[in-house]
Amino acid sequence: MSDSSDLTRAEIEEFWDSWLAANREAERTGDWRVLAESYAEDATYGWMYGPDEHFMAVGRDQIRDWAIGIEMDGLDGWHYDYQATVIDEKKAMIVGFWKQRSGIVNDETGREYEVLGIGGSWFGVARRAEGPDAGQIKIAWQRDWFDMPSTAHTFMQIIESGKAPETLLKRMKVAGHGVPGHYHYDELTSTLWPPPVERGDHLTQEPGGSPEAAR
Repeated sequence: MSDSSDLTRAEIEEFWDSWLAANREAERTGDWRVLAESYAEDATYGWMYGPDEHFMAVGRDQIRDWAIGIEMDGLDGWHYDYQATVIDEKKAMIVGFWKQRSGIVNDETGREYEVLGIGGSWFGVARRAEGPDAGQIKIAWQRDWFDMPSTAHTFMQIIESGKAPETLLKRMKVAGHGVPGHYHYDELTSTLWPPPVERGDHLTQEPGGSPEAAR
């Protein structure tokens, strides 16, 4: 197992700046599919809706069509402003913490409806060794987290305000295991934890104790 990376911090920071710029362009146009080229052809991207409903996209095409396609359609005007970034150049990981704001103003407060709680994305980046992207830095994997109960609460607030556009109402129906990329835990097409983390490549602490010891 190795924690080393051939990427310099400067290279990772340059990639991150390009990622932030691409996000702003996606927010401007309302089409998040422009982000697809930032991912490796075999990248994985997942998050959790509930204990037995997970999302997973494997490969650039599924990421384009599902993760930043179906899952983001209808969220016109929403923006995900990164509040802080942590970069680990040794492991080639980036963690970005974002706020999820709707672009729809609450008349009572004068502020945008916002999903409360801390949301974020955890990335692994790598230089592609071969293929059409050889030499380029791409996202090898991404895992997101967000406060699902707070997200549902904010959506309901917007609906009750009468300000929910038809596109958002349609997006809220994109749920359940019948939607592409939605899986039961045992059916996931990639690991819940990013593959190198699941393998133990970056293990920080050996497991302590055992179920027997806790009795």
